[in-house]
Amino acid sequence: MQIHWHRRDLRAVDNRALTAAADAVGDAARDDPDSGVVPVFVFDDTVLDHAGDARVRYLLDALAALRAWYRERDSDLVVAHGDPAAVLSDLAAEYDAERVVWNKDYSGLARERDARVRRALNERDVDRESFHDAIFHKPGSITTNDGDPYSVYTYFWKKWRDREKPDPIAAPGADALADVTGEALPTIEELGFEEPGADVQSAGTAAARDRVSEFCEDGIYRYEEDRDYPTREAVSHLSTDLKFGTIGIREVYEATAEARERGTDDQVESVEEFQSQLAWREFYAHVLFFNPEVVTENFRAYEHDIEWRNDPDELQAWKDGETGYPIVDAGMRQLKAEAYMHNRVRMIVASFLTKDLQIDWREGYDHFREYLADHDTANDNGGWQWAASTGTDAQPYFRIFNPMTQGERYDPDAEYIKEYVPELRDVDAELIHEWHELSPTQRAGIDVEYPEPIVDHSERREATLAMFEAARGED
Repeated sequence: MQIHWHRRDLRAVDNRALTAAADAVGDAARDDPDSGVVPVFVFDDTVLDHAGDARVRYLLDALAALRAWYRERDSDLVVAHGDPAAVLSDLAAEYDAERVVWNKDYSGLARERDARVRRALNERDVDRESFHDAIFHKPGSITTNDGDPYSVYTYFWKKWRDREKPDPIAAPGADALADVTGEALPTIEELGFEEPGADVQSAGTAAARDRVSEFCEDGIYRYEEDRDYPTREAVSHLSTDLKFGTIGIREVYEATAEARERGTDDQVESVEEFQSQLAWREFYAHVLFFNPEVVTENFRAYEHDIEWRNDPDELQAWKDGETGYPIVDAGMRQLKAEAYMHNRVRMIVASFLTKDLQIDWREGYDHFREYLADHDTANDNGGWQWAASTGTDAQPYFRIFNPMTQGERYDPDAEYIKEYVPELRDVDAELIHEWHELSPTQRAGIDVEYPEPIVDHSERREATLAMFEAARGED
């Protein structure tokens, strides 16, 4: 018997560890009922401590889809709850498993957990092996000429783009899977969570493939031009699928490569722009691998501590989408309504929190972690530290988004704002984009239940520049 431990690879297709386990049992499983691959998933409380309602909902739905795939092939997904080191050790003994395999996760928490699992299996004299699967290139395989990991994305991207990309891997045949029966999945309440108020997108490999197919037929060819406009739908919506691994990165890349082959010269540039976003995802995974402390600490060191204001009332207004800056409030309300936020808007709301409200990026990161279905430690940390000017290859501290200019540029007709801020649906787009400049009397005359701006952007911009200059030790 072989055990495959599913984690962030909730799929059977294009799964390196699962395929390796199936290859190891080979033809023996056809004739021996005590042979085959036992698929396992363990609900780990250490991981659940960092989860949110929307992600647990998506996780359960993805597990249900994966379980259905196994059951269609007369196998099942064995589900357990507890410390993976103890659970996998016990399951190895129960199934008389020769080996336990899994795909690598590069966060610090995951690496510590995996080391404990290896030790526990070693005590049982059970072989164990982990496989590189979630990203194309192993951390440390794309480096500077001096062998150091990159901290500037552009140089990383050039090497990433030119490296050969392996093809997807076929799913194992039914004959390689063990004849096992798993217990029912727990309810979301049994795991200590609640049904999210947000509408979480459909989960599972079939749903992810539908999104890939639809995007590569149309949106990918408009991606370069339209990706910053939240109403134009030129985005893939694959971030949650990639976070949970309901589809493999190789399958996604292959679909984009095929779209590139079909495209015109202009369309090819758009496809490459989307592929560069896959590289960003991998870049941040490498950064996290070599700098696990960035989850709680600034990547960039300043001479002095940054004196964040951390006003609790302003933080709450930001969380509630009640800042009086329409594009910011639309984004924060979309987050709670859909467990998702458009990427351009993520940058806007992150800049507003850290630069206009002068609130520590860690407060924003924690809020996103609670509500986003696609929260990924490496990506979200990288994005927040980019916006806060504390991260690798980050936005320079003196470049501060003007939230009203951003709204006017990327939502000129205020369609996105009106969708998520219903108080403003009957207000002209021009007035929405001028909201911060209107006098209290003018705003009162519009007669809507929408707040005045809680801060003055121009004043806070100057204060933020001074805050960073003091941290840098400048006079």
